Formats: sequence, C-alpha cells, structure tokens
Amino acid sequence: MKLRRTTLMISSAIGALLIQTPAFAADDASRSAVTTVEEIVVTAQKREQTLIDIPQSISVVSGETLETQQATNFTDYLKLVPGLQLVQATPGQGRLVLRGVNAGGVASTVAVYMDETPFGSSSALVNGGVLAGDFDTFDVSRIEVLRGPQGTLYGASSMGGLLKFVTNAPDTSGYSAKAQVALEDTKGGDLSYRTTAVVNIPLSQTVAVRASGFYRKDGGFIDSIGTGGSDVESDINDGKVYGGRASLLFKPNDAFDLRLTAMAQDIKADASGEVESDPDTLKTLYGRPTLSQFVPSFSDIKYRVYNGVLNYDFGAATLTSSTSYSSLKQTKSDDATFLSPLIELVFGEPNELYLGQDTNNEKWTQEIRLASNPGSAFDWLVGGYFTDEKGLIFQEYVAVQPGTLTRLTTLPLLAELNLYSRYKEYAGFANATLHLGDRFDVDVGGRYSHNKQSATQEANGVLAGGTPVASDLRSSDNVFTYSLAPKFKLDDRRAIYARIAKGYRPGGPNVIPPSAPAGTPASFDPDTVTSYEAGYKGETADHRFSLDLSAYHIDWKGIQLLTVVNNFGINANGADAKSNGVEFNATARLTSGLTVSANGAYTDAKLSGDTSDLVGGKKGDQLPFTPKVSLGLNGDYSWTIDGKDAYVGASLRVMGKQTGAYDADFQAANGHQRKVASYEVVDLRAGISFGQVELEAYVKNLTDSDGKTSTSAVTSSGLPIYPGGAIGTGVIRPRTIGVSLTAGF
Repeated sequence: MKLRRTTLMISSAIGALLIQTPAFAADDASRSAVTTVEEIVVTAQKREQTLIDIPQSISVVSGETLETQQATNFTDYLKLVPGLQLVQATPGQGRLVLRGVNAGGVASTVAVYMDETPFGSSSALVNGGVLAGDFDTFDVSRIEVLRGPQGTLYGASSMGGLLKFVTNAPDTSGYSAKAQVALEDTKGGDLSYRTTAVVNIPLSQTVAVRASGFYRKDGGFIDSIGTGGSDVESDINDGKVYGGRASLLFKPNDAFDLRLTAMAQDIKADASGEVESDPDTLKTLYGRPTLSQFVPSFSDIKYRVYNGVLNYDFGAATLTSSTSYSSLKQTKSDDATFLSPLIELVFGEPNELYLGQDTNNEKWTQEIRLASNPGSAFDWLVGGYFTDEKGLIFQEYVAVQPGTLTRLTTLPLLAELNLYSRYKEYAGFANATLHLGDRFDVDVGGRYSHNKQSATQEANGVLAGGTPVASDLRSSDNVFTYSLAPKFKLDDRRAIYARIAKGYRPGGPNVIPPSAPAGTPASFDPDTVTSYEAGYKGETADHRFSLDLSAYHIDWKGIQLLTVVNNFGINANGADAKSNGVEFNATARLTSGLTVSANGAYTDAKLSGDTSDLVGGKKGDQLPFTPKVSLGLNGDYSWTIDGKDAYVGASLRVMGKQTGAYDADFQAANGHQRKVASYEVVDLRAGISFGQVELEAYVKNLTDSDGKTSTSAVTSSGLPIYPGGAIGTGVIRPRTIGVSLTAGF
C-alpha cells in the first residue's frame, strides 16, 4: 500500500480574477512526482463532470485526505472547506451553515446526501435543522460540498448549499481489504479508540460486493460538578459511533449497472456536550470543561439508509432510477432540574426533573432522470422526484426522586406531547447546457415543486393545560426554483463564470389547537434565497498550481422564525437578510512531495430588519455562527526513507469572531448580541509505510484551544438553567494525541 500524500482539497469557486496562473519549469523527475494528481470527476450536477466544467462553487475532499487527516466527522474536515460552519455541542446534534444562511430555527438550510439518497427531514416539524446527517467517513470516496442554492437539482432545504457523501462502489476487477486500529489520549479525558475494516469481493466478472464496518469510542472530557464546583463524576460525555455499509454491484455490460446499498450507523452520547461558561465572555468556568448534571442525560441516534440505483445507457442518453428508504431516530434525555423548584412549589414534593424526547423521521424517495450523453452541442437532463416522509416528536417531563431515576408516582402527569407529521412532495426538473463554440457555455435549469403537509398534535398533563388537546393542521406549497450560469473558458485550464440561482425551504402548518383565536396563523410560507455569483478557477498545465475564487451576494427573503401570536408560539415569515462574501482556495505543489494549500472565506451576513421579540434579532445583527473571516492552511511533505514512504503534515484553522445564538434578553441588556471569541486550531500528523502496513501519529488541537461551537439560553421560564447564571456552550475537543495502524492488500 503505497502512500500518496498529495492532498486533494480542490474547491471550485466564483470570483473575478483573470490573471494567468504562472507555469514553472521542472526537471523530469520532479514533474513526474508532482503531477500524480488525477483530474477530479464529480457528480454535483447529477452527471459526471470535471471541476472546471461546473459553473458553480464546489469543494471536494478526497477519501485519501480524510484518512490522512484522521477526519471521521464534521468537526474534523471543516478546515478543508471554505465557508462551511458547524453549530454543535453534542455529537449527532449539529446544524450545518454555508455562506451565513442561518438564523436558528428547526428546519435545514443545508441538504445532506449519501450518494443518491437525500437524508433528513424536508419539513420544519422534525428538527431536521439540528440533526444533520454526520456519517462516518470511513471508505468514502469523497465529500462534495456545493455552496449556494441547489434548489434546481436537489430541491427543498438546500438553499444554503449541499453536502454529499460519495461512497466507494464495489469493484469487479479484484479483491481488496483494509483494516485500521487507532488509539487516542485527550487532555483531561478518557482514552478513545476506533477500529475499521473493509473488504471488496468480486463474485464474478459482472458482480461484486463491498462491505465495511467501523466502531469508535470517544472518551469523555467533561466533569459533572455540584453547586459548589466540586467533582461529582468525571468524563461524563463518553460516546460511541458504530455501524457498517454493504453494497452489491451488478454490471453485466457497459450499458447497464445496478447497485444496491444498505447502511446503518448509531451515534450514542452519554451526556450533553455543553460546558458551563461565563454568560458575558463565554470563557469556560472552573478552569476546565464542567457541567452541573443532576439527572443523567444521553442521546441515542440511529441512521438507516437503503438505496437502489439503476443506470441504463441507450446510446444517446442514460436513464437513472434511484429508490431510497432512510430513517433517523433519536431518543434522548435532557436534565431539566432547573424547573424542580417550580414543581416543588406547586405540589410540595422535592424532585429532580428530566425531559425525555423521541424524534423519528422515515423517508421514501424516488427519482428518475434521463440525461444526454456527452459529445453534442446541447447537453440536457430531465427528471421527476417524489418523497413521502413521516415524522414524530414525543416529549414528556418526568419527575424523579432526588439522586435516583425512580419516578415520583405521587405527582400527576406533568406533560406529555405527541406531534405527528406527514410531508409529501412531487417535483419535476430540467437542466440544459448549450455549448456556443469551444469556449462559451450557458447552463440553465428549473424545478417546479409541490408539497403537501399535515400535522396532528396531542398534549396532556398539568404543564400542557391540564386537558387533552388535539389539532389536525394542513398546508401546501407550490415553488419554482431556477439557475442560470454562463461560463467562458479562457483556455483548457482556466474559466470564468457567473451564476444566479434560487433556493427555498418549505413552509408548513403551525401546531396550534382548534381553540386558537382568529388571526392566529395556521401556517407559514417558504422562505427563499436568490444568489448572485461570479467566479474564476484555473490551474497550470502541469497541475502544480491551482486557484479558485468566488464572490457572491445573497438575498434571503421571509426568514422562518419563531414568534408569539395570541399567546401561541408559532413559526412565521419575518425579517429578511443579506449575505455578501468572497471565498478562495489555492493549492501549490512546490517541489517533489511538498503540497501546501490555503482556503478562506470573508462572509458579511446580516439581518435587514428586526426579528420577532421572542428571537431578539435586530437590524444589522450578524447572522449566528458566521465568522466574518475564516481561514484554513494545510501542508504535507512526503519522501522516501530506505525504500519506505513517509510523510509529515500540519493544518491550521482560524475562526474569526462570531455572533452566538440570538438572545432577546442579552440584546435588550447590552444593545448587541452575544459574541463568540475568535480561536485557532493546529493539527499535526506524520506517517510511514512498510509496504502493506502504515503507521501514523497525529495531534489534534495542539495548542488546546477553547473554541466555542454553540451557545444555549441562560434562563427558561424565568429560571436559570445552570447554577450561578452560567450559560451552556459547545466546545471543541481538547488536545488529543493519537496513533493508528493500517494494514491492507
């Protein structure tokens, strides 16, 4: 297994730099060494294309790069993609943000795909915005990140962009297998370890099977403390991630292939990933990561994906059919003991309290499309899409005897709520590229979508009004999205382009009882973005230097936000926002074995008007968790020692100052939103190959940065959530040192 450490962090973007990237002379030996990078082919526009042929902003992170940088989840590869942010405290409960399109809320603005399967809820009723599919990256061919609205080809809830996991397909040409073990030590925490394995077996010349599995134990590093700051329990936030994927490929000839894939992944967290911080400065309290936990919390998330993809080449065009079933199921418990004094005041019973919740989303999708084969002056694609989704959110407040998990049977039912929802969408879409000569292309696309939604709520218990409540609510949307992108190739290696595109997020019914007063909105409308981009991308003929730039302006209209009407909490279309920015990615293969790259983003994303008082955003406020400046630097050097391939590498991620989650009380008291301090993260890596065995060592967060990744509320129902008025914040993992051993053939 020969190490190839030419890092593939190629992002396509939009800008107005038209300078010729210089070509440098090189001797034959060095030229051979630095041109090992193959031309990258992606499926961003649902057909195979090279990056320079795609007139929009896209980043690609190869599976080799993910493996080299020990990047197993969202937090590990943010540094490789300009403009991508993650808001998360607890594993599996994350919100993805691209180009600043984020104002909170529970519906997604960034779509997640695994191969041809859209994953997660399309609606605003199943917490899709905070449960982004964080698939393990083992045996992934690449990750494609499309920035800007993708409504034409990918539909609902992709108005900020799209993150797509492209898995390795079975290979009929030969056997292969690989296994890896790794051990990590986190400062102030438990040991972590992981093991992975994959095997590819050709059953015949036309049939092959590929199967992989992974198990990861993440050691905890947060201590539970009492009200006086003393230790109660150490390292409470242990976690486990495990699962596997199996795929069968049947390819009897060059014209036909059928691939069947099944994937399962579980993400288990033994406690919340929040730490207690100062509500003004957000500095971690007590000198280390701590959390006042009275009732044990946990989160169990299960991903399931089943997909069948059929391709048939008619000669002039290729038919593709993709059928998928996916599910996301979460069971969790949150410590709610801050409400215990209220329960004791009313019922006279000492207690501790937790909020239990189940969130389930099941999704059937079918897409059929017909695409012309390349070679003509007019490329086209037409298709149809259908999805049927069922959602459930179940919540209950449970009082227990202090210091135990034994329910208090002397109290009445406190609160039990069920929200059932259904989402159906039908869509037709088309995309065409007109080649006007060898250099000028015009790409145009459109999509018409119709969705129908229904929801039923049931509520019981004294905290829910004391009497059962049921409501049957419905809504529907009709939305047209489009894209237009002219492109001009300066030569075979350089192009400039512009793009205008529209994206949307579905509206939906508001969950209100039949007794709600007249004038209480029964539904809310889609919010939309219109994006204007211009860009450049190019590389030298010897592949040694590449440069991608983008500049964009986004108008976000009718943002879906929480508000209160007639004393009922609802979703409503509120303030608008604008986002202006520039992104870049540059890669240089300076000498034989040395590759350096830099990527960065400047994002100026602000509200254009005030939000509701409940949200607390004011005109001019920076959109949450969108730094104005972010930067990533990566370098890798490989060489040979006594016939053995070796490498060293380093990465730096710089996160500028951000605005935290909107907080009406903080805004009213201080005249501005809470600020999250800037931070830097340094990672190191090194490895050596002994033929079929590789040994690697690495350090993540070398300087033990205390970067904050989320903020919660300080109070709820007028009561402090944490002792002393602390605020809960997500935090990056402390310094982690690891080693891994990989063997394969």
